[in-house]
Amino acid sequence: MRREWMVLLLLNVAEYFTNAKNTCVEDENKSLEWWQTAVFYQVYPRSFKDSNGDGIGDLKGIEEKAEHFKDIGVDCVWLSPIFKSPMADFGYDISDYNKIDSVYGTMDDFVSLHKKLKSLGIKIILDFVPNHSSDEHEWFKKSVEKIMPYKDYYVWKDAKFDENNLRIPPNNWQSLFSNPAWTWNEKRGQYYLHQFDPKQPDLNYRNKELVDEMKNNLRFWLDLGVDGYRVDAVPFLFEDPNFSDDIRKPEELAIKEKNTYDQYYHPYTMDLDETYDMINQFRDVLDEYILKDGKIRVMITEGYTSMENTMRYYGNETNLGAHMPFNFGLIDRLNDFSNATKFKEAVNNWLDNMPDGKCANWVIGNHDQPRLATRLGSEMVDAMNMLNMLLPGAAFTYMGEEIGMSDTAVRWDQTIDPRGLNAGPDGYRTLSRDPARSPYQWNSSANAGFTVSSKPWLPVNPNYWRLNLDAQRKQHCSHYTVYKRLARLRKTRTVQRGSFDGRELSEWVYAFTRSLPSAETYLVVLNVGSEEERVDLSSWPTLVKDETWLVHTPSVNSQYSIGYSLKTNGFTMRPKSAMVLCNKRHSLVLSSFSSATQSISSSSLVFPVAMFLVALGFLLKNP
Repeated sequence: MRREWMVLLLLNVAEYFTNAKNTCVEDENKSLEWWQTAVFYQVYPRSFKDSNGDGIGDLKGIEEKAEHFKDIGVDCVWLSPIFKSPMADFGYDISDYNKIDSVYGTMDDFVSLHKKLKSLGIKIILDFVPNHSSDEHEWFKKSVEKIMPYKDYYVWKDAKFDENNLRIPPNNWQSLFSNPAWTWNEKRGQYYLHQFDPKQPDLNYRNKELVDEMKNNLRFWLDLGVDGYRVDAVPFLFEDPNFSDDIRKPEELAIKEKNTYDQYYHPYTMDLDETYDMINQFRDVLDEYILKDGKIRVMITEGYTSMENTMRYYGNETNLGAHMPFNFGLIDRLNDFSNATKFKEAVNNWLDNMPDGKCANWVIGNHDQPRLATRLGSEMVDAMNMLNMLLPGAAFTYMGEEIGMSDTAVRWDQTIDPRGLNAGPDGYRTLSRDPARSPYQWNSSANAGFTVSSKPWLPVNPNYWRLNLDAQRKQHCSHYTVYKRLARLRKTRTVQRGSFDGRELSEWVYAFTRSLPSAETYLVVLNVGSEEERVDLSSWPTLVKDETWLVHTPSVNSQYSIGYSLKTNGFTMRPKSAMVLCNKRHSLVLSSFSSATQSISSSSLVFPVAMFLVALGFLLKNP
């Protein structure tokens, strides 16, 4: 036990020096931009922290908890929509793109939050919602009145009439929220298109004045200092100008779908070629700011579509496209029965299809998907965070994933998500997004410390009394402590710049390495099965046989502790457990020590050097 503690001490001292070395050489390696190695943390503002007791999270609440981002190693905070909205879709129906909704606070509150994050060295990006506005936006009201230039800011179409001369929609297009995508406006005497809720009319991107307006919306917040955008629902920006009917799936497939949208194929309402050109135009707006201050503003596009169409958002040599399209492979392709082959395919599918020279990214949850702990089980939280944080590229964390929050069971009478409400009491459990949007669990006090109100906007998960941030911060080993170690590992040169090699070691064990010549190698091993597994690394061609590996970061459910020694020729792993291993114990420590001493003042080295010498002396006497 004493020897394990000495190894642990050596590892921590080495990590101290390694991170210090990275900080010193950072300016010597300019090929990586900030967003390529960043941890992006998604905040759903309604559910993060309520500062004024109305039961709804707000900007002041986010600022109050901003130190949490720094504590867990976040590089950039992404805020879901905070703009003025009637909240038909909780902020994704925007009535003024340039104003803060009063439920979240004021513009002064936003400026204050931005200043706070900046003081912590944390960037901020916003949601840009280009496909639609609210029907309460002034543009839509004027479009109804046919006032120029707003007359064609939205997609309007005359009615059709059936054999009984009854008015019917122009075609069979369906909304993603499970109803017809057309709503009749009596005053204008036409139908308007809405691919989401009827209160979210689609904007017409074939109108040049509208395009200019949307570009100016981007500039408004960029001028206020934001570091980029996550761009919402991009596949739906353009529709077929001939308004051709979508194609219904074979009846045996269509009848299984509760959401009417899923009963059709959609070649005429998504992924049109013009969409990619518009993304290029948005990118040009962001790149205008490089000329102003030399700093890159990042653009990340959201699109649930085919791999081929997703990769097109990366752009090409002449049209830059987005910096990154979201990678939902770890959500879409994995479930609680997935074996090692499925994990390998989920990872490689992105890396193998990504254009050369582009940056990968990894997403394991968001406000539209069931939470990670619910989809794959709470035992897989650490394993998935290891994938998310240590695979090459940017990492996205949905708030609560760092403590393993799970979905809240929201009853029908508590349901407020329009997609769930449209599905009715029989189908809402499948389609409602409310369960993944429940308030953050800060502590074990009433309503998990989210609000002093007796009624938060959504119910808090009943498990908050045991599963909360405060409790995990006090534990020696928790999802929170694992996440923090992974975030620190992301600062190493190996994880930021090292090569990747992923393999199936057995039907249920998936593993990958991150390695860099003359630097440490990290080996991540996941037992994704429900039984204990024997792991043998000896056949891995690039690993040294009989090499000793040290446990750098074990999952909460692992039988191994930090600093434990393992051999490549065999060890066992508990079901659903995972761990990060590290090699080159002595070379890692010594090379880190040598490099760090050249750039760190002697006064700052007294304590770590002393600890290093004590631990090294002990190990030399007790090999």
